[in-house]
Amino acid sequence: MSVTTTDPISDMLTRIRNAIAVGKNEVSLPHSKIKENVAISLKNNGFLQDVSVTDLSVGKQLHITINLDGENAKITEIKRLSKPGRRAYTNAREVPQVKRGRGVLIISTSKGLMTGEEAKAQGVGGELICQVY
Repeated sequence: MSVTTTDPISDMLTRIRNAIAVGKNEVSLPHSKIKENVAISLKNNGFLQDVSVTDLSVGKQLHITINLDGENAKITEIKRLSKPGRRAYTNAREVPQVKRGRGVLIISTSKGLMTGEEAKAQGVGGELICQVY
């Protein structure tokens, strides 16, 4: 059975969303740099507990700890904005807010992956990856 998808970021977000829905606090998935950077950005903004990468005999595995045992998840809603069939872009002046500033928007810019606030401060736009609240 193959585990390839056409949208690996969407697959990662869905795995996180499903784990929260059933009360799990950890998720493991195939590694890629973009998925690792998205997860690290979510960790830096306080939505995830921990992100780690392990080397397997074939490839790498990304382990995401959503929350500690006995705690509630900090993610209420996680949504993919740009999809392979319909890409969504923004410029620096029109970076949208998520839930009036309480959420985080992750943008892929020419200077790397960053939050919407960081992109606005640096004056760069890019592709809207996801929004988390």
